Order: sequence, then C-alpha cells, then structure tokens
Amino acid sequence: MKNRSLRDPFEDFACYLASERNLALSTQEGYGHDVSLFLNHLKDVRGEKLEEASEDSLIDYLAFLKSKDLKESTIFRAFMAIKIFYRFLKQEDYVATNITDLIDSPKLWQLLPAVLTVREVTALLNAPDCSEEEGSRDRAIMELLYGSGLRVSEAIQLDIYDVDDTFVKVKGKGRKERVVPIGRKALLAIDSYLLHYRAQYESATNQALFVTSKGKRVDRFLIWRKIKEYGEEAGIEKNIHPHTLRHSFATHLLDGGADLRVIQEMMGHSSISSTDRYMRVSTHHLSEAFLNFHPRYQPD
Repeated sequence: MKNRSLRDPFEDFACYLASERNLALSTQEGYGHDVSLFLNHLKDVRGEKLEEASEDSLIDYLAFLKSKDLKESTIFRAFMAIKIFYRFLKQEDYVATNITDLIDSPKLWQLLPAVLTVREVTALLNAPDCSEEEGSRDRAIMELLYGSGLRVSEAIQLDIYDVDDTFVKVKGKGRKERVVPIGRKALLAIDSYLLHYRAQYESATNQALFVTSKGKRVDRFLIWRKIKEYGEEAGIEKNIHPHTLRHSFATHLLDGGADLRVIQEMMGHSSISSTDRYMRVSTHHLSEAFLNFHPRYQPD
C-alpha cells in the first residue's frame, strides 16, 4: 500500500475525475466536496486516518448525514462520490480494502431507523457521570433528545428561556416553531444542570442552554461524539448517534399506543409519510415478539 499523506490521494482523485472520467466541472466539484466532507468527518469526529477507515466509519458518516434530515438524493450522491473515491483508492493501491463494497443495496436509503430498547435507553442515559459538569450537561441533552424527540440541531439551538415547567419551544427545519411537551426526567436533568453548572456562565449575551466548559454553545459534532462514547460505556453494540434517541422516542410512543398524527406534530414532520416509517418499525417489533414468545412458534 502506498505510504502517502491524506492530501495526496485526494489531489490525485481530483486529477482522475478531470482527466480519466472526463466529468463536467460541476460534477467534479460536487464529488470533491462530498469526499472532502467525508475525510473531515474521519479526522475530526472519529479521529481516523484514511487507511484506518472501515465499513463502520462509512456507516457512521451516512448515519450522520441522515441525522441532518438531508434529502435521500443528497445522501445517495455523497455515497456515490465516496464509492468512486474508494474504487480509485483501491485501484491505485492507496488502501487495501474498498469499504464501500459491502454497502451496495439499492434500497440502502429505505432501511428502517435504528431503535434502542427501553433497557438500552436507560443504560445510555445512566452512562454520564452527573457529578461532573460535562456529564450533567450530556445527561440533560440525552434526556431531552429521548424525552421530547428533538433533532440534535434543535437541541443545541435552545436558549435557557425556551424551556419551562411543561413545554420546550423548538425552532425546527425551515425556522418553523413548535411547542413540545417535556418529560419529568428531562426537566429534572436540565434543572440540575442549570443549578449546579450552567449558572456560572450566565451573562446578558449568552443565553445558550447547553454550553462547553468555555461557555460556548455546544455543536452537533460534540454531541455526536459523546453519545457514541456513552453508547460504548453502556455496552450497546448498535451503531448509535443522536438521531437514534429521536427514533427511539417515536417508536416507544407508538408502542405505547400514541396516535401517529400526534407523534408527527411532536417531531415536526411536515408529512405523515415521514412519521409512518415508525409504524413499520413498531410492527417489526411486534412480529419479533410474536415469533419469539408465541407458543405456536416455539420449537417442539
């Protein structure tokens, strides 16, 4: 395998797109942009070099894109750019394995969202050390993601006065506002964080609800990384990310008998079809339970 820096194969790939594939300039730039974002994710979020990337690295990145509620066509374009990039890397002996080979299904984008069991959610939420500032903050964020079904982009944009004793005011996609009920445990976690840690950063100009140790508003990359770490600490083998808690919120509500239209409103979905996929997840859980526990499906 060639021993080169991360930048060399990227530059060679750009030349390859221009000379050998004879692509339009706009297509070359689009592929280059998508690959560059993937490489940045490897380095900044996962702390991996190109030669260390695995299938899990790619799945993690695709899940990250999905968590941003991008269009399926946008995610598919990014995947195809990475796929072409890896074909080039393998062909030129930059990498030993093409990590995109095992992700070839044309129905990749129709996969049901990953969902945690209630036991797994509990283990995840209990993972942070709430006696520490960071742990208290992270517990509050995760309780909110699961307890109110927020997108991570919505949670990090919350200001202190967006939360009261009953509801949280959310600025969703397209700057649309909605009001979502807040659970008791999420409220207790937020109150504890505000009382013991957040108060030290109070100022007239800094109204962010969740902040770093330097008093700056947290970003999605930080939350992404922390949830992955807590998932490992909790012994959860699934590939989880912030959106997993939102998926679990919707599925557990549906399992408990909540109306699909109510879930749609709480999640800020403009179309019922977006929420309808959770019906398929819930039905899948019912089928699993039937197969596992019904006496007529047990082996003799």
